[in-house]
Amino acid sequence: MIGQLRLWFAGRSLREKRLLVVMMALAVLVLVWAAIILPVTDGLSSARTRHADAVIRLAETQARLKAVEALQQQRPAPIEASLEAVIRDRANEAGFALASLSAQGQDRVQITIASARPGPLFGWIAGLESAGILVDSLVTTDNGDRTISAQITLKVRGQ
Repeated sequence: MIGQLRLWFAGRSLREKRLLVVMMALAVLVLVWAAIILPVTDGLSSARTRHADAVIRLAETQARLKAVEALQQQRPAPIEASLEAVIRDRANEAGFALASLSAQGQDRVQITIASARPGPLFGWIAGLESAGILVDSLVTTDNGDRTISAQITLKVRGQ
């Protein structure tokens, strides 16, 4: 086979031999580029992108971890009265009329507020959470008059 190829190549003119050599050199360059250089550069590019994404995710995770640690260090004082009494007092202080309040054990209550403006209600809930009373469930319904009704189940943090 190689002997036939040499015989065929020897039968070409000098100009054809030069063109064939240039063609083979270009073919080798294209094959090296397509088989080696292109996959390696694509792999490096994708590795750089994955690395940058991983660095960003790590920084975000570390920031969230610091936020959680800060929250854990800022534990509110334990509630001294019953949760039911605390919720009733805080609702009265905020001006919310409780339609119902039912205790579900010592550490959980369910309340219903028939009518409240959303902004003050959610501000009140945020105040409860900063005091260590967490929202276990919250269902709101639009009353159609710029107020909402809410059914909220609250519990003591850590319970």
